[in-house]
Amino acid sequence: MELTVTDKTEVLKDWLRDAYAMESQAVEMLERQVGRIENYPELLAKAKEHVEVSKRQADRLKDCLAQLGTQPSSIKTGIQMLIGNAQSLSGVVAPDEIVKASVFNYAFEHFEIANYRALIAAAESAGKPEIARILKQSLDEELEMAGWLEQRIPQVTQTYLTRRETMSASEAKR
Repeated sequence: MELTVTDKTEVLKDWLRDAYAMESQAVEMLERQVGRIENYPELLAKAKEHVEVSKRQADRLKDCLAQLGTQPSSIKTGIQMLIGNAQSLSGVVAPDEIVKASVFNYAFEHFEIANYRALIAAAESAGKPEIARILKQSLDEELEMAGWLEQRIPQVTQTYLTRRETMSASEAKR
C-alpha cells in the first residue's frame, strides 16, 4: 500500500524531530570536547566553529518543523543530550582521547550525512522542496566537516604519538 502525502509528511516530521535531537547531541559532545583539546589548536578552532554550525543546523530543523506545524520532541532531545554527555565523557580517562574523539567525530559526521540524505529524500517525496533545500545546506556543512576531519586524522594521530613519545622519553630520564 502506497503512503499518502500526509503519511509521508508525518514520517518527515518524526525524522526531523530525530535529527533535531541528533544535532543537540552533536552540540553537547563538541562543547565537552572543546574543553579538553587545548593542545591541538587547529582541532580546537574547528570544533568551536562546528558547535556554532550544529546550533544553526538545529535552528534550521526547528524551522522545518515549524513549517510543518509542529516542534521538536523534548523527550528525544533530552535523551540524545544525555547520550552526547556520556559519549564525550567516555574518553576523559583515556590518554589517547584526542585520537578516539577524532575517529568518533568522523564516524558521527557520516551518521549525520546519511540522516540528512534520508531527510532530503523524504522531504522531496512529501512534496516539501523548500524543506529539502534547507536540509541540503546542513548536508553540505556536514560533508565539509567530514572531509576536514578525514584530512586531519593522520596528522592528529602523528601529533599524539609524537607527544606520547616525548612524554615517555622525559619520564625515562627521571
